Amino acid sequence: MAGNDWINSYLEAILDVDPGINDAKSSLLLRERGRFSPTRYFVEEVITGFDETDLHRSWLRAAAMRSTQERNTRLENMCWRIWNLARKKKQLEGEEAQWKAKRHLERESGRKEATADMSEDLSEGEKGDVPGDLSAHGGSVRGRMHRISSVDVMENWANQHREKKLYIVLISLHGLIRGENMELGRDSDTGGQVKYVVELARALGTMPGVYRVDLLTRQVSAPDVDWSYGEPTEMLNLISSENSTGELGESSGSYIIRIPFGPKDKYIRKELFWPYIPEFVDGALGHIMQMSKVLGEQIGGGNPVWPVAIHGHYADAGDSAALLSGALNVPLVFTGHSLGRDKLEQLMKQGRQSREEINSTYKIMRRIEAEELALDASEIIITSTKQEIEEQWRLYDGFDPVLERKLRARIKRGVSCHGRFMPRTVAIPPGMEFHNITPHDGDSDGEEEKNKDHPASPDQPIWSEIMRFFSNPRKPMILALARPDPKKNITTLVKAFGECRQLRELANLTLIMGNRDDIDQMSGANASYLLSIIKLVDKYDLYGQVAYPKHHKQSDVPDIYRLAAKTKGVFINPAFIEPFGLTLIEAAAYGLPIVATKNGGPVDIHRVLDNGLLVDPHDQQSIADALLKLVSDKQLWARCRQNGLRNIHLFSWPEHCKTYLARIACCKPRQPQWQKNEEEGFQNSESDSPGDSLRDIQDLSLNLKLSLDGEKNGSGNLDNSLDNEDNAVDGKNKLENAVLTLSKGAMGGLRKDGDKVRGDDYTTSSKFPSLRRRKYIFVIAVDCDTTSDFLEILKMVVDVANVNSAGLVGFILSTAMTISEINSLLNSGGLNPLDFDAFICNSGSNLYYPSSSSVDSGLPFVLDLDYHSQIEYRWGGEGLRKTLVRWAISVNDKNGQGKIVEEDEPGSSSYCFALKVKDSSLIPPVKELRKLMRIQALRCHVIYCQQGAKINVIPVLASRSQALRYLHVRWGTELSNIVVFTGECGDTDYEGLLGGLHKTVVLKGVGRSSLKLHANRSYPLEDVMPFDNPNLVQAGGCNAKEIKESLEKLGILKG
Repeated sequence: MAGNDWINSYLEAILDVDPGINDAKSSLLLRERGRFSPTRYFVEEVITGFDETDLHRSWLRAAAMRSTQERNTRLENMCWRIWNLARKKKQLEGEEAQWKAKRHLERESGRKEATADMSEDLSEGEKGDVPGDLSAHGGSVRGRMHRISSVDVMENWANQHREKKLYIVLISLHGLIRGENMELGRDSDTGGQVKYVVELARALGTMPGVYRVDLLTRQVSAPDVDWSYGEPTEMLNLISSENSTGELGESSGSYIIRIPFGPKDKYIRKELFWPYIPEFVDGALGHIMQMSKVLGEQIGGGNPVWPVAIHGHYADAGDSAALLSGALNVPLVFTGHSLGRDKLEQLMKQGRQSREEINSTYKIMRRIEAEELALDASEIIITSTKQEIEEQWRLYDGFDPVLERKLRARIKRGVSCHGRFMPRTVAIPPGMEFHNITPHDGDSDGEEEKNKDHPASPDQPIWSEIMRFFSNPRKPMILALARPDPKKNITTLVKAFGECRQLRELANLTLIMGNRDDIDQMSGANASYLLSIIKLVDKYDLYGQVAYPKHHKQSDVPDIYRLAAKTKGVFINPAFIEPFGLTLIEAAAYGLPIVATKNGGPVDIHRVLDNGLLVDPHDQQSIADALLKLVSDKQLWARCRQNGLRNIHLFSWPEHCKTYLARIACCKPRQPQWQKNEEEGFQNSESDSPGDSLRDIQDLSLNLKLSLDGEKNGSGNLDNSLDNEDNAVDGKNKLENAVLTLSKGAMGGLRKDGDKVRGDDYTTSSKFPSLRRRKYIFVIAVDCDTTSDFLEILKMVVDVANVNSAGLVGFILSTAMTISEINSLLNSGGLNPLDFDAFICNSGSNLYYPSSSSVDSGLPFVLDLDYHSQIEYRWGGEGLRKTLVRWAISVNDKNGQGKIVEEDEPGSSSYCFALKVKDSSLIPPVKELRKLMRIQALRCHVIYCQQGAKINVIPVLASRSQALRYLHVRWGTELSNIVVFTGECGDTDYEGLLGGLHKTVVLKGVGRSSLKLHANRSYPLEDVMPFDNPNLVQAGGCNAKEIKESLEKLGILKG
């Protein structure tokens, strides 16, 4: 159901039949029986804000009753149901008010604590807005681009960067996306965002310095959608390009790349995407790696050309882009389009559903968490309007405009931000393609447009389709173009038109509300709202004055605008809230004055174009007055038209893209740091830093190591050389010791003051190619109740693999334990570290490889420092540690039971701060600690592990699942050949291990004690579990037989 007009109209009709109820008696009538006596209390006080399909069915049943007494009784019952809903609404409003008050206190407390850390060097400049355009990274601002403040400066910048060959990746997952004949309005997922991302990709492909743009989306091969959505690749036809001939190449241009993920042969709505996001990330990662290699051969001199930025659109793509950004170490840009917290707030105001009910329908909490993650990882947040920044993004834990200004001021002054970071927000209005637009000449009434591509003639099919509705088609046309959605507020527009006699006499009304074959086949909400609009047309007897055609193509939209301009009409957008209002720009480009809501983006558009009037969308009379004023005052109409045409170029795609590329240029350049040509010998990198020199030494050590292995085995059999690695000759051991000695010396100059020095920090990442030679890799990521259980399962998996596929399977341990704890565990079980290929430790913050040599710590492992260069982005360091210590003290003081939480120094490392927990039932849930960190602008990944006995806080883009993607990118391990072993539950990062292209074996009965860690999640674990994933198998039990059978089901072992 959409709106409450049907309830109001029905009960108002009853009141008309049974008048005479006065205020003095109204309270007594609630107790009357024997006849139906509805009062205006129900109509005016109770009904507002309620809409229930079941009530509508009750009314239809009541209307069919012939017995007056039975009919009245049923109607009375319906009114009592409405009254009960009113009570529920007030209860929900009270709960929401309490939640907002609590949130306000948390925000203020977090802001004060963050400010206190920086209080020693605050300045007056930090208390207000600061001029300049600086990304809040917390690092040096040298080398960043100055603010671009004029068109001339942007033109100069474009000319300077014309020779660059940039690769940009855009992501927009939901809806149906194609370059031509877009089915906008087909459903709620295929709307303005689809048009926006396609035109952005196409426009960026024409910009100087941009070589290739990929728009990644979902591949849909379903019987109910067109075959074109199943094509893996679609090249976007470019508009007139500024690129020189020399910049064009074999793979240049803009493309739609469709990645298969989710249910096959089924088109699903965006709320159901969440379990399949990891699958998309893995598929997209493979495409980007392949394309980077291809572009490297074409324009990179043989070196991979990585994306200059990955830009996610909407929450689902933002979540995906954050994971891709972390896996590839490239900057992330995010555009929310529509934000989850804002939608949640609007739904809560309606009072129809509780938070739990809203989340069940819209998966809103998972969406909000994705937006928070995008905030954590983004370099830049791009919005269409300032209103989105000031009123919507400030609802999020991870964004505070006040704290952002303080951080920007500190960065400008070169003062430490104590580990705090805030993404830079910038409003860039969407652009529009003007190359094929010729506005109708409004001064020559009835004259045909002189446009060869789009001849304006009465024979235009969509014109006749519209004009057949009108008794007088020559009257000015009031045009509204929106899908039938309550948010678009079309019913108020129809009421305004129907109740204003002068407006009806002067103008016609055209409602373009998507496409439909049969109203009964539309979604419930859209169908109900459309019916309410048609009923209003009937109520006001607007036949011959209102058009609402059933069908139109996307290519018809320009002709619709032309028709409205030809009749000297007006375009209106009466939405309650409009995030931007792209249709307003389109209308202005065709010479149409506008009437638009004063809530949201239209305010910014009107400020630039000055081509119409803004109205309160709730004020029906205001809407009617504005429309009447523009239709009746020809001089005002002409002035608004000319203002729009004169200023519309400011919303062109070239202007948008120049600002867009300038902002991206402000990002700190990031890309994978290691060299990819290890087996061809070391090469000099672009930087002369000690770290790069160290990597050159490691490359040399790898070549010598491979040579020694080959000589020892007498053949090129790499599997045999790996199996006998622990028996390597003394020469190889001496070489590794020499390399490690040099590594320690080089690392000494790289350490930051104040960092604690530990044995595992001294080691360096040797390049062990064994991962490349494995047919399968088994990842043991089981979060057991005890270490003895973990050791037992570890031996079981290793034994099953060795019995059935000896030498073909490699092993990786993935755990929250430290490397020293792993070493002790292996020793206690009689296992050799050299039997494993890698160790993912500290919940994914450290990555080790086995070594036949021991360093000063006495442990036979080497640390992958390049992995640290991947995950160190926005790591809070000492500032984060101090905040965690303060939090632990506050928890201890609150409970008054001694040290419930304390710092775990032995369990910590440079990129993992660990806390020991005495009683997990006495500490807040993980979501509360994450919220606290975000409110203080500390970007990190908080993980409750080991059944709540330990808390690991690691870099925001680090995790056990991300470590596997790193190994895929660096060593080329095929994700489809990785098998991850997990329990039924696990640490709070458990969900990341389940989805994706890798295969998963869930061991029944293992890890169930960790369920308590997930009891107070922001969203249910079921919302993100890929239950229908064919790559996920649950073992019937935790024994060798069940594990073997599971591997056979996955096709890893032969039955």
